[in-house]
Amino acid sequence: MSKSIGILTAGGDSPGLNAAIRAIGKTAEKTYNMNVIGFRDGFRGLMENRFVRLHSQELSGILTHGGTILGANRDKPHKMPVGDKILDMTDVLAQTYHKHHLDALICIGGGGTQKNAYRLLRKGLNIVTLPKTIDNDVFGTDFTFGFDTAMGIATAAIDRLHSTAHSHHRIIVVEIMGHNTGWLTLGAGLAGGADVILTPEIPYDSDIIAAAIKNRRKEGKNFSIVAIAEGAVTNKSAKKLTAVQQKYESASNKDDKENLRVEYKLIEKKVTGQTMKLSSKLEELTGLESRVTILGHVQRGGTPSAYDRALATQLGTACVDLIEQEQYGIMVALNNGKAEPIPLKDIVGIRKTIPLDHPWIVSAREIGVCLGDE
Repeated sequence: MSKSIGILTAGGDSPGLNAAIRAIGKTAEKTYNMNVIGFRDGFRGLMENRFVRLHSQELSGILTHGGTILGANRDKPHKMPVGDKILDMTDVLAQTYHKHHLDALICIGGGGTQKNAYRLLRKGLNIVTLPKTIDNDVFGTDFTFGFDTAMGIATAAIDRLHSTAHSHHRIIVVEIMGHNTGWLTLGAGLAGGADVILTPEIPYDSDIIAAAIKNRRKEGKNFSIVAIAEGAVTNKSAKKLTAVQQKYESASNKDDKENLRVEYKLIEKKVTGQTMKLSSKLEELTGLESRVTILGHVQRGGTPSAYDRALATQLGTACVDLIEQEQYGIMVALNNGKAEPIPLKDIVGIRKTIPLDHPWIVSAREIGVCLGDE
């Protein structure tokens, strides 16, 4: 008997999602004669049993399209808004799964989606996930699809900003997405020739950045490009966050832990997103006019790059192969160019941050890029 599988796309949208859906649907139908349905708007669509049957005709022509034909949603199975309440709806999601007699459910998303999928796995569902996010912060995979496209968009923006920065002898501060990790900012900053690159992994000092910009001016370079991740923080703010985190880790009382978690979130909200403040500070310290460009959601949109289409297709086809082999409870990851199954239990709750000895960081320092710390 042929298998039946479901697909959902959760979290934020990302380039390459439609390429992955297409690869899954076509491989399932053409190679294994499987039945495929897609649930609309992530885990909420699974809860509400809103679905569409996916045949070759529905998948034709979507390879190059951005976004997702299934829609996306950030609702979590165990914290689902229902009316004016927040309820644990994992059992309801499981009922929908069994109602359709599914052999497996494919959940495509970032780190949050991996955690939510794991909750369904623990309810007895056969789960397989794919890693997508422009942040490239899913643990266990070399790259997530969506990252390459977003990095290209951010790089192109920095390229365009060079001319206005040079013409007006300005500091241009470019804010790039990345709340907890700086893969996107580091990659785009390096590729775009940014003079300063600031990531959440390396807390920065405004005086050090200003000194680097002044040194450039002494060398006859009257402009600077500062690429900053939205989650980058000063060294003083980082110390505050670290102190609360250490208290949280050493606390044994449940209420104390919850209070410290809330305190951490409040501090984090206050100290991140300081791009405008940094711009004003650099203008004050250097005497150069400073302007801010916030790229925002433009980084998520548009046609996925060739690499993201190829990666999403590779992971999507491998995903169906693994389901045919009845390998469940896994994320299909890219490791050294190959698609490989990684147990979900080994990657959930772990964020892939930039190692401080990463080759991109080493290269940035060696060509004289200021990373805000020295």
